Amino acid sequence: MFGSSTSAPGAPHAGSSPQDMLIQFAPIALLVVLFYFLLIRPQQRRAKEHQAMIGGVKRGDTVVLSNGMIGKVSRVEEAEVGVEIAQGVTVKVVKSMIGEVRTRGEPAPANDAKS
Repeated sequence: MFGSSTSAPGAPHAGSSPQDMLIQFAPIALLVVLFYFLLIRPQQRRAKEHQAMIGGVKRGDTVVLSNGMIGKVSRVEEAEVGVEIAQGVTVKVVKSMIGEVRTRGEPAPANDAKS
């Protein structure tokens, strides 16, 4: 009634070779390599670039914060930066919340179209 020759599909057989097991695990290994090159590595590179950008912040730079506010750096400390967001209004910002650093010489785009 219940023969020993039947087994569940995908289960290793008594006579399976190492090549068969390698063929079964190859797609999983391929997915791991694919995820590394498409997701993990670019994210690590972006994080390194962001750390380098934050490390180079100096007084007088124009910065864009992660919430979209734009201000000028008035003071740089180890973990925080003083950003002047309006004339006479300076706020302390954690350095990691700086999204973009614009240098002093970068021109601002015009709002209106010239005719």
